Parts: sequence; C-alpha cells; structure tokens
Amino acid sequence: MNAHALGVLQFREVLELVAKFAASPLGAEAVRALEPSDARVWVETELRRVDQMAAFLLASEEWVAPAVPDLRAPLRMLAVEGSVWDGVMLRDAGELLRSARTARRALLRFGSDYPLLAELARRLLAAPGEETDERDTRRLLEAEEQAVRRAIDDSGHVRDDASPELARLRREIRVARVRIVERLEQYMASLPERIRVPDASVSVRDGRYVIPVRREGRAEVGGIVHDESASGNTLFVEPPIAIEMMNRLRELELAEGREVQRILRELTDALRPHRAALQDTLDALIELDSLYARARYALEYNGRRPEILPRGVEDYVVVNGHHPLLLAGPDPVVPFDLALAPEERTLLVSGPNTGGKTVLLKAIGLISLMAQSGIIPPVGQGTRLPLFSDVFADIGDEQSIEASLSTFSAHLKNLREIVEKADAQSLVLIDEIGSGTDPAEGAALAQAILVELTRRGTRTVATTHLGQLKLLAGTEPGVVNASLQFDSRELRPTYRLVKGVPGRSYGLAIARRLGFPESVLELAESYQPASEREVAQLLVELEEKERRAAEALAEAEAARAELVALRRQLEQREHEVRKRERDAERRARQQARDLLLGAREEVEAAIRELREAVAAGADAAAFEEAARAARRRVEQAARKQLERMPELAVETAVAGEGTRAPEPGGRVRIAATGAVGTVVEIRDGRATVETGGLRLQVPVKGLVALEPEPEPSRRPAAAGAVGWSAPEVDARPEIDLRGLRAEEAVGEVERAVDAAVRADLTTLRIIHGKGTGALREVVAQTLRADRRVKSFRLGMPSEGGTGVTIVELE
Repeated sequence: MNAHALGVLQFREVLELVAKFAASPLGAEAVRALEPSDARVWVETELRRVDQMAAFLLASEEWVAPAVPDLRAPLRMLAVEGSVWDGVMLRDAGELLRSARTARRALLRFGSDYPLLAELARRLLAAPGEETDERDTRRLLEAEEQAVRRAIDDSGHVRDDASPELARLRREIRVARVRIVERLEQYMASLPERIRVPDASVSVRDGRYVIPVRREGRAEVGGIVHDESASGNTLFVEPPIAIEMMNRLRELELAEGREVQRILRELTDALRPHRAALQDTLDALIELDSLYARARYALEYNGRRPEILPRGVEDYVVVNGHHPLLLAGPDPVVPFDLALAPEERTLLVSGPNTGGKTVLLKAIGLISLMAQSGIIPPVGQGTRLPLFSDVFADIGDEQSIEASLSTFSAHLKNLREIVEKADAQSLVLIDEIGSGTDPAEGAALAQAILVELTRRGTRTVATTHLGQLKLLAGTEPGVVNASLQFDSRELRPTYRLVKGVPGRSYGLAIARRLGFPESVLELAESYQPASEREVAQLLVELEEKERRAAEALAEAEAARAELVALRRQLEQREHEVRKRERDAERRARQQARDLLLGAREEVEAAIRELREAVAAGADAAAFEEAARAARRRVEQAARKQLERMPELAVETAVAGEGTRAPEPGGRVRIAATGAVGTVVEIRDGRATVETGGLRLQVPVKGLVALEPEPEPSRRPAAAGAVGWSAPEVDARPEIDLRGLRAEEAVGEVERAVDAAVRADLTTLRIIHGKGTGALREVVAQTLRADRRVKSFRLGMPSEGGTGVTIVELE
C-alpha cells in the first residue's frame, strides 16, 4: 500500500487504538504490525476469525486472553546445545505453558461453534510438522509445566524443595549463618570498651560477616578489613575467629550454586526437545491476543463484519460508517451511509468548510484499510466492500486532523503519482482538488484528472468548492455528485451525506451571519453571474425540500419506533398476565388438593361411623339415619371447603372439553377439584352436582361439560359396603412424560396425583426417561411439594431404573 496514503489517513494511529485492547505487549505489537492486504482469502478468513472471537467473548463474558510472556530470545537461545535458562526464563516458560493449556481448553470447549478459533487452539502445545502423537507432546509439555512450577517460584528463584539436596544445603546455610552471627556477637561483647563501637551489630560486607571496631583497635582485633565508615573512624573487620566459619559457609554456598545450576540445566534440557512446539505455541498465543484485541475493538464500537466482494463485483456500500479516530473521542460522531453502483466510479463531494468533507474522505479510506488488515471497521450490517490493490490520498492541510502543512507543489506531486499509478483496482482520495492556484486553471486541471481516473475505472472520492466541477456529473458518465448537508437556517453543518445533490459553499451566507456590511454583500452578489445565482437558488429550494423530506422520514421512523416499543410493552404485559394466570392456577390446584384431603378425611370419618353402626347391629331405621347423618356431614364439609375457594378461571385441559354448556343430567368435571359428576339441577348460576355419592353446590362457570359415556356395567355390591361407591374418575396407575416440556410435565404429574387420590390408588408409576435428568428433577420437585405424596423413589432395574419414579400416596 502507498506509504504516503497510510500516513495522511493516520492508519498507524488506528492500529495503535486497536492495540490498546490487547492483553499483552506481544499481542499489541502484533496488531501494530498488521498491513492491508488485497488477498481475498486472507482478508475474509481474518475477519471471520475476529467475528468468531467477538461472538465467543459475548458468550464467555468472564474470559480474557491469557498472559503471553516474551520468550522469543530464550527460545533462540534454547537452540544452542548446552545453553541453560535462568530461573526467570523458566518461570516464563511455565507461564507460557499454563496460558496455552487454559486457552486451549476454553476454546475447544465450544469448538463446533467457533471452528476457526478451534483450529488456532489446536496449535497450542502441539509439535508442528512432526509425526509425534499430538496428545503425547501435550502430555509431556503439561508434565514439564508442573515440573517448572514445582521448582521455580513466581519471582524466578529456585524453590528450597526443588530437590532434597538443595533443601539440605539451604538448611545448613541458614544454620551456619546463625552460628556465625552468634559467635561474632559473643566476640564483640568480649572486646575492651575502648575499641568497641556503641550499639554495634554484626553486618555483611562483600558477602562476609564483619563487626565494627574503632580504628585504633585494628591491630588488637586482627583479621581482614572489608570496609570503613564515612568518617574513617570505624572499620568493618572480619576477625580471625570467624574466618574458618565463613570459609565453611562459602563452601556450602558454592555447593548450593552447583545444585541450583544442575536443577536449571535439568529443566532446560527437558524443554529443549520441545523447542518447536514452544515456538509455535508462543506464535499462536500472540495471534490469539491479536484476535482478542481486534474483537474487543469491534465490540466496543459496535462494528459489524463487512462482506468482502470478489474480483469483478464493483459495488461499494457502507452502512452506518464512522471515522474510527473520531469515534474514539469524547464528542458524538454522525454516521454516514454511502452506496455506489459499479458504474459510479467517482464521487464528487461539495459543501461548505467545516462541513466534514475531509473527515468523510479519511473515514472512507480507513474503513477499507482496516477491513483489508483483518480489523472489523466501525460500520453497520450490510456493508459491502471491494478489495483495493492500492490506496492513494492527497489530503489538504486546511482541516487535516494532523494539522500538517503542505504546498501546491506537494499537491501536484501527489496528483502526478496518482495519475501515473492508479488503476481500476485502486482507491483514490483527493481533498479540495483544484485548490491552491488560479480557480480557472485549478478547475481545468481537476476536471482533467477526474475524467482520466473515471474513464480508467478508478474508484475516486474527491472534495471541492469549485462550481465548474459540480457540473461534471451531468456531462461525464460515472461521476456522481454528493454533499454534506448544511442547515441553511442555522448555518451549521449536520454532517449527513446526501448523494446525488451538489453542495453549496455558503460563503456569502456565512459572511452575512458574521456581520458583514449589507452593502458589501449586495455588491458581491451582483458580481455573481446570473446563472450561478439561479443555480444557487435552485440548490436552496432543493435542500429545503430534502430537509423537509428528511424530517418527515425521521418523524415516520420515530412513530414506527414508538409503535414497536408499544408492541413490546403489550407483549411483555401479556407475558406477565399469562404468568400470573399460571401462578394463580398453580396456587388453586394446591388449594384444591388441600380441600380434597380435607373432604377425604370427612368421607373416611363417615365411613367409620357407618361401619361402626353395622358392627353394632343397628336396625334398618337406625342404619338409614346414620347413613343420612354421614352424608349430610360430608356434603356440609365439602360445601364449606368449596365456598372458601376462590373462583378459578377454567382452562380446558383435554381436547374436546368445554365445547358446550353444562346441563341437567350431563357429565361435568369440577375445575377446582377435578372430580367428575352428574348435574342434578341448575339454578341462579349455581349447579347441584352429584359426585361420589355427594351433592355439591358449585358455580356453573366452575364446571367443564364432558362427553356422555356409556353406562358402565356394575358388579354386585360387596356385602357390608353399605351402598358407598368410589368416585368415577379416570385414574391411571402409570403416566408417560417423555417428550414433554417441564411446564407440561408439572401439570401432568399434578393431574395424575389428583386422579390417583380420588380413585384411592396407593402407588403411581411415572415414566420420565433418563436423558439429561432435567425432567426427573422437575418430577421430584413437584412430588416434594405435594402433601399427599407419602414417599417416592427411582425405579429398580426391573422397574425401569432411573428412567422411572415410583410414588407411594397417603
């Protein structure tokens, strides 16, 4: 790519901005080294890898790229046979292996979702280009990681317990030092007062233990002088009594050094055969951090991966584009949309100064450079970019972000290079073309350059104030006018790009607003050719119409957004209402179960009374009276319990139910309890329902009409049954929940338990399958909350194993 264009477009500053998102200096360095490429396969692959990394980061919010220690020089050193790494190098090697292991595990866990990241992860801890089993290499390197961590601490020092010998030597060294200090302190205490130094203590000079003595006591103490005080009055002497002990300490320290060196050499030699794997792992981690930085940048600025067009497809579409450097600043940035058809080769942007033309020019160039460098630029969904083999730029100094100065000669030099080198695969960006010289000559030269580039097929974007160039779009095929919208009433830029309409410079209008004398302005307007004044007036009217259309469109969009928001609110409210209904139904079911339990207790008490009457040999009249009393007792209890229940909204649970109103003689189901019975009569919105030998008063809206069924054959009543019959309910000793969702399963279990209790079943078999165990847990939670369940357990192997739950009812 053209170095001058990269400079004036501030591409290196953009790379520096992206590099700040890296987790390590090496990753940031890799981002700074990115270069634009016109190889479509590479560009597409890089953008897809960044896109997958961004998706991975969104799915794994707590994951960050691992540390990448700089092992480049140590790895080159490792190639030299006999070289030994120091403790810091080995510590960094352990950190590298740990980072590779954790990153590999995290990325491969979702390998099917992010195949390009998984491909990179497989390079970690692998031997490149070797026949060695990858798993063997990984196991060996993980073993070496553990060996390094056991031997080297976080500061890069060899641990005491790196070997038994080292532990012994360091223990003896500590003991030797303590003994030396104790011996020297005793010796100092025995010295005459005249040569002792007040508050003296044992210290170390040049690695030797010394005591301070007065200079005049030098001959009396003897030994070796290692240092003296600043005044020269005190000498630091190693007395003769300590020399032998110090020599012994020195021997221990030398032995310690040899053992440390042996450990370092052993660890280094163990890593040496894996140098290639370590190098490739380091390179892969650096690459991973580069992707991490680019993905974080895309997420931070809401970038979307652009479509890279193949050769021969000449569309150019930018949706919601931003200047990347301005977007990173504190001020809000107005996005732009730009679409150029294949035949539209030159875009000529006009408008007033400070309108944003130069920023637009740089943004167009940087978006393509970023995409071709494997960086997702700050653009929206639907952006489609061709690949450019080169980018040329001649950007003036008036509004340069760099605030650099250039001359007309420098402009001509840049334009000459553009004319000589640009082709149909190039992107050319020219700011204020034709400026800096006589307007007539500048316009003529600019027109010639633009026509030449357009006919050559070069994709060109140029800005200008020259009115003559604005007419070029009407005479030269492939040239399109555009402008950056300017509020003619407020005389301030809106920075919105409008294609197909040339812009005005607003020089006289701005001068009028700044307070120029009206006489001067009128004179200036009189000097304008009539045709130019007419064109200017037409542009004013066109801009006003376009402004009104834009306002109407904005109002329509706002109304649409309001409708969408209102729809979402309604959907949310509907969801909340449905949730409340489900909660109310669940509470009602529980209340109904409680009421059934109470009714069952009353029934059982009545049965006991009847049995006691039979056992006591009561005559027929007494027996009938006892039966009537028991029936009244049960009916009264049931009525009281139903009256305490809130009225429930009936939801038909079985297809075909509730299609007609309940009527006398018809079969119904009581929604609150699930009991099935026959309607005796209906009066004032309440129905008398006979169920299980009882007559209950129930609101009509609390009933669900059932299809009539044939009269079942009845067996003769057993002797002593006193005429009692169990409720006729559809109770099954087994239900199958496989294939149901959790919410559906809860309802099925509750209904099955209800029916089993009404039918006096003592056990219930629930089939939920094995699967992930989620359905089994839902069943268990539902059963735990039901007081009618005495106990439950998973099935024995002969009963279906863990795919079945056996329920014992009260």
